[in-house]
Amino acid sequence: MAHSPTKQPQSVIPKEYKIFLKEIKEKILSSQVKAALAVNRELITLYWEIGSRVHAKQKSEGWGAKTIENLAKDLKTSFPDMQGFSLRNLKYMGHFAKEYPDFAIGQQVVAQIPWGHNILLLQKLNSLKDRLWYANKTIENGWSRNILLHWLDSNLHQREGRAITNFQDTLPSPQSDLAHQTLKDPYCFDFLTLRDKHDERELEIGLLDHVQKFLLELGAGFSFVGRQIHLAIGDQDFYLDLLFYHYKLRCFIVVELKTTDFKPEFAGKMNFYLSAVDDLMKHPDDKPSIGLLLCKGKNKVVAEYALRDINKPIGISQYEATILESLPAELKGSLPSIEEIEQELEEKEL
Repeated sequence: MAHSPTKQPQSVIPKEYKIFLKEIKEKILSSQVKAALAVNRELITLYWEIGSRVHAKQKSEGWGAKTIENLAKDLKTSFPDMQGFSLRNLKYMGHFAKEYPDFAIGQQVVAQIPWGHNILLLQKLNSLKDRLWYANKTIENGWSRNILLHWLDSNLHQREGRAITNFQDTLPSPQSDLAHQTLKDPYCFDFLTLRDKHDERELEIGLLDHVQKFLLELGAGFSFVGRQIHLAIGDQDFYLDLLFYHYKLRCFIVVELKTTDFKPEFAGKMNFYLSAVDDLMKHPDDKPSIGLLLCKGKNKVVAEYALRDINKPIGISQYEATILESLPAELKGSLPSIEEIEQELEEKEL
């Protein structure tokens, strides 16, 4: 009589296995990040030590360009598998050591960002305070070299946290401070070319046609929800220009576009919109919604007075874009007329 083969017991994966696996993967990833940071710190420290010695020799013994050039050649010969010993890079090392003389005393924040980022900071900024500001922001937000260059070219350190707001009076700490630092003034929309007498719709569609650049300028944390968001209130229809959700602030951000200078009534209408969004759209776990009025211009005193007794958190900023005031005669026939532009905008609305 044939016997059926004995069934092997199936391995049972414990319920806790997935949690265990996730924890192990997180530890591995964390270790990889720490290892990469440690390698970077060692490299930056090495460059500082080389630069410090070169700079000292230049001061004490008058080493000139020819000696530094010979040093670059000899280092390349001695370490053929290592990069970074070009004449140009040795000069950067000397400049780096000169600008950070106290690097060895404690851990400098610049040792935590890549060498290419440090070169950009040396090229673009003279102020130690400003360099450290950008270095900290790079660590905080994980900026690539290109993103850092973008923020340097647009003078982010002079714009961040400069919007006129009432956050201290309408938001709890520390959210009020974080929200204030999230907004800028002015916003730089240099990727837009607008007519001198452009309207809100033209500005809105222009921003959304360049939505990636728009989101980059808004900053980390902004997630686009939609445009012309419909609100039905008291048998009337209202529309929000732009709606975002900020995952760091954990709240909706309503953006209203104004192609004129700020007027006090803008704040009242935004206050109304925020009340509606908090009532109709806000999740119980969300923080209070925030309003951002982007205007062509503003009077600081008028804006501050307008926000003084408003009970919803609102910020007021200007925007800057390329304004097309007049065209050379040879270009006028090659560009669409105002009527054609308006027709195109209407078609995009459909």
